[in-house]
Amino acid sequence: MGSGQVTDWQGKHVTVAGLGVSGVPAAKVLHGLGARVTVVNDGDDARTREQAAELQALGVTVRLGDGATLPEGTELVVTAPGWRPDKPLFLAAERAGVPVWGDVELAWRLRDTVPGKPVAPWLCVTGTNGKTTTTQMLASILRAAGLRTAAVGNIGVSLLDAVLGDEPYDVLAVELSSYQLHWAPSLRAHSAAVLNLAPDHLDWHGSMEAYARDKGRVYEGNQVACVYNVADKATEDLVREADVEEGCRAVGFTLGTPGPSQLGVVEGILVDRAFVENRGESAQELAEVPDVTPPAPHNIANALAAAALARAFGVPPQAVRDGLRAFTPDAHRIAHVADVRGVAYVDDSKATNTHAAEASLAAYGSIVWIAGGLAKGATFDELVARSAGRLRGVVLIGADRALIREALARHAPEVPVVDLDRTDTGAMLQAVQEAARLAQPGDTVLLAPACASMDMFANYNKRGDAFAEAVRELGAGA
Repeated sequence: MGSGQVTDWQGKHVTVAGLGVSGVPAAKVLHGLGARVTVVNDGDDARTREQAAELQALGVTVRLGDGATLPEGTELVVTAPGWRPDKPLFLAAERAGVPVWGDVELAWRLRDTVPGKPVAPWLCVTGTNGKTTTTQMLASILRAAGLRTAAVGNIGVSLLDAVLGDEPYDVLAVELSSYQLHWAPSLRAHSAAVLNLAPDHLDWHGSMEAYARDKGRVYEGNQVACVYNVADKATEDLVREADVEEGCRAVGFTLGTPGPSQLGVVEGILVDRAFVENRGESAQELAEVPDVTPPAPHNIANALAAAALARAFGVPPQAVRDGLRAFTPDAHRIAHVADVRGVAYVDDSKATNTHAAEASLAAYGSIVWIAGGLAKGATFDELVARSAGRLRGVVLIGADRALIREALARHAPEVPVVDLDRTDTGAMLQAVQEAARLAQPGDTVLLAPACASMDMFANYNKRGDAFAEAVRELGAGA
């Protein structure tokens, strides 16, 4: 395939793998560029038939219930990010020498095709946890600097819409998952950050090494800065392994005092020693810890990563402070719900893996922890061992709660545990009531499940909503 100009697409036979959030827009865009588009999809239900009818009305060929076979004559496959690399369709494409792109790669190739629209550089964020918050913080900082921007990518706003729409942007804040990076071979960011690395999605990637390798793709070809986590050596190792543009710098962020070419925290102030404006200064003050909401340690780390990317783009210190002050995190991310009888109730339903839950638990001193759900193959010994000293009590819910109970028995046998033997959605009300019974004034009841939600709830949002509703009911009876 060529550079991505419209003339390159005329008559090209492109197979789009998967309908849904990314597949439908990709099929429409490619059809509009003159490509011959065939969409293949594993499922064949009412929703997909509705999407298929919409595409077929445009002249797109759709094959439902047949996502394994490579259509004859295919010159390019554009895949939904969640499709695993070992699917027969991709193995057939590899044998035939047919390239496979994701929607991010397609957007990257098409970013210069709208006449008269400036090509916006990409500031990219990936990592196991904190991607969405960091990307939104970054966009808030960029807006505070007067730049036209949007938070896009894995965050829910289509990159194709961003690069092909009428809205002109000066720069894009781009959240990228490991899936998306796997299928984006030519992406070259202005600057990028890997926030952290912990085992996740290993069933998809096949190994921790493959997962880390896909995360590390975000650094390839970086122009100005590769931002890494000083506390997570694996992220720095990925920087060392990356092939970047000459002059691109490694910039670290740390919750401690920063060294040269790092951002960090000194006496409650976020400071920059990487992009110092005046040569006579050793550090540039950016913001104060209370400017970050919430000021939990892992969220301060998110803020420092966002600030590093913004500073790499030339944003002044004042805009970092103003952008952080203006930022409000999405729901279900370490969100304070209410105080009831001197006990704080905090919803971090988004903590769907052990790494995220550990960061959440580290933010509080004395905790009644509500945990459990679908473990996704995770183990909990390390999480429990590191957090045991903070636990007043634990309430367990969900299908795989026994795994957490066994880890608690090994590493925190003195901590009282309530094991709720039910997986209906009403279990959350009982969980909150049991947590309230265990809690003492000054404690925090923390929903940080360390597990996925789908055994009991449609998604983590619904789980968080159920927790908040149960807290409100508890408060009403106080």
